[in-house]
Amino acid sequence: MLVHGYQGGLFKGAKQVVERGVLLQLSSSLNITAAAVSQPGFGASDGPADFCGPRTQQAIMAALSFLKEQPSIDPDRIVLYGYSRGAIASAMVATQVPDLEALILSSGVYDLKAAFDSSSGGVRQAIQNEAGLSNEAFLARSALYHTHKIHSNILILHGRQDDRAPVSQAEIFAETLSDAGVPVTLSLFECGHRIPLEYSQGVLRPFLEQIFAPSALGRN
Repeated sequence: MLVHGYQGGLFKGAKQVVERGVLLQLSSSLNITAAAVSQPGFGASDGPADFCGPRTQQAIMAALSFLKEQPSIDPDRIVLYGYSRGAIASAMVATQVPDLEALILSSGVYDLKAAFDSSSGGVRQAIQNEAGLSNEAFLARSALYHTHKIHSNILILHGRQDDRAPVSQAEIFAETLSDAGVPVTLSLFECGHRIPLEYSQGVLRPFLEQIFAPSALGRN
């Protein structure tokens, strides 16, 4: 299940992922079912946007519940893959859905207050407008402070020159997850916020192949 990031002025939501062929590429190359969900405020979803907050998290969880009910889906081997905003929300969903098999987080932030303090004016304005600036709002969007609730295998992808989500966010989150006993792999790349596929696929594909390997069916 893919969760998109911010989309500039297009706001196509999951439709953009479909149009770019991402779902087809994943499903055909790995022989899996791939799906995507629009965040509130994007695509044809109900709004308004709440910057990865409770409404967005509930929308993702509703999509996961729908996916689990499909006859072709193994509910014990679902992977949630979030990019940018989608990574923020997906990390928080993992704190509430303990039976996710794996979580892939790309170019996210995991301490929203720290990200707000170091962000540019545009990002700060979006956070203030959509989420507000209360401690409760930041906590509800900061998976760093909820790592003890996460039980999924995690792959974190991040660019060392990311100017929107500082690489320190990924490093601190990975360290905190590891300290909490969560299986986590951190892969850093020499790029900015958007990680080119030719960079990430060398890590991403083996991770997914291991998750969806036939031998994994017998795992407890």
